Amino acid sequence: MGMIYGLYALAALAEIAGCFAFWAWLRLAKPIWWLAPGLVALALFAWLLALVPSEAAGRTFAAYGGVYIVASILWLWLAEGRLPDRWDISGAAICLVGAGFILFGPRG
Repeated sequence: MGMIYGLYALAALAEIAGCFAFWAWLRLAKPIWWLAPGLVALALFAWLLALVPSEAAGRTFAAYGGVYIVASILWLWLAEGRLPDRWDISGAAICLVGAGFILFGPRG
């Protein structure tokens, strides 16, 4: 279980960092060279997510969605300096519970 959590956490960090590099270039007028580490981060994200032990890619990606949402709210707070409000936190918690159902639900 710890390996799954670690892979999801690292994948989320890589995806958010990669997407933010593009956001910063396009929306914050950062230099174009910001795209290079962004592309590397997005490739790392895809590789890490592919390492998650699962019999189905779709289930892995769906469960990851909840982790990504929580990580994005943490990015909002820690990297962008914006305090999440109760709606951010409530929505992220609901998504994380849903991800848990997808990832750990009994399979028949």
